[in-house]
Amino acid sequence: MALIAIIGRPNVGKSSLFNRLIGRREAIVDDTPGVTRDRIYGSAEWRGKSFYVVDTGGILGEESAFSAGIEAHVNEAISECDILLMVVDGHVGITAADESVAHLLRRSRKPVVVAVNKMDDLKHEVHVADAFSLGFEHVVGVSALHKRNLEDLLDLLAGLLPEEAEGPRDEDEIRLSIVGKPNVGKSSLLNRLAGAERSLVSPLAGTTRDPVDTSVVMDGRRFRLIDTAGLRRRGRMDSALEYYSFVRTLAAVDRSDVALLLMDASDPCTDMDKKAAAHAVEKGKGLILILNKWDLVSSRDRPGDTMTKRIREDLPFLTWAPILFISALNGRGVGKIAQAAVNVFENRRRRIPTNALNRLMRDVLAFDRLPSGRRGKALRIYYCLQSGVEPPTFVFFVNDPGIVDTAFENHVKKELRALENFTGSPLRVFWRGKEQEG
Repeated sequence: MALIAIIGRPNVGKSSLFNRLIGRREAIVDDTPGVTRDRIYGSAEWRGKSFYVVDTGGILGEESAFSAGIEAHVNEAISECDILLMVVDGHVGITAADESVAHLLRRSRKPVVVAVNKMDDLKHEVHVADAFSLGFEHVVGVSALHKRNLEDLLDLLAGLLPEEAEGPRDEDEIRLSIVGKPNVGKSSLLNRLAGAERSLVSPLAGTTRDPVDTSVVMDGRRFRLIDTAGLRRRGRMDSALEYYSFVRTLAAVDRSDVALLLMDASDPCTDMDKKAAAHAVEKGKGLILILNKWDLVSSRDRPGDTMTKRIREDLPFLTWAPILFISALNGRGVGKIAQAAVNVFENRRRRIPTNALNRLMRDVLAFDRLPSGRRGKALRIYYCLQSGVEPPTFVFFVNDPGIVDTAFENHVKKELRALENFTGSPLRVFWRGKEQEG
């Protein structure tokens, strides 16, 4: 997906505009200049087009302990992002600091949109016209506070998004994203699967910056392998380059069918491993857990059983994800990945006939203790249907969706998995009142 960076001097409302564009409150909003010193990202969709938005720290005009670092981050945004959204303060008008920012952006030759923020009324409309003096074609007056002209801004941004270069895809091609923290062997695994040195391998963490697509045939099936930059905890992202690589890693997961979460066998289930897995599940992607560097693990005391138990305990929300033990260095276990990916790919497309679903409701759930709400009102399930695949999605029509709790929903998912093989695929379950049908 394309990346849009929000850029501008401090206290012009970048974070407020960011929150409006992604539709939820993520960035810290404060009147103190320079509050946003790190970068925040979020995904957004408008008129059928999806993209990531990045909120950058302001370029400080005065001397500051943060100014050099923030300006470096903005320069990285200029080089890494597809569209640059410059924000200026409509109450103040164009300042020398705005002109300095604009000078940086003009040299980029990237599409630039100027948002004149804080246009809460018509009193300062003249500053919208003044913004054309910065030398950019696209200028729009907005109010992040009151959502004024946000649709116009989004229409403008969507029109400038680059076209997807991939074109129509082969429906039988399986897209695999290889994700994980730095230095767990992602590039080595890609090279082993591809049978060639397609991605730079180095013992230095963070060598791979951009996703690298490689098309291969394994076990008679065509795969597109996406090698990605390592995921790293935000507080440890010591350069803007690492940050944008992280965002592009998420974008690579978004366009894959199955994510291969590669973990170091000596240090599995880290916080970043959990976040990478959670992102894949949130996006409805298939998931395979892979323990790399298994050749360095002692063969005493059934290490595979011990490691499997540990992973199931540390990642209880992924009990349905298959686990493989490999060594990308010597090839041990790598040959199992292709068939595992095919299985997950097919399970993610699997359907259960409606009559079988209704038998499940009648024969299984009827004997379970159903949740109840206030005054002892028990949940009643009228019927259910599978509304989609990739991932398998189910809709249950009930008397009161508000009664359903997480424990019961997890129980229903467990019963669905017992009815059909959904190994490696997340399930989505929705509850609807009968009046919501259609």
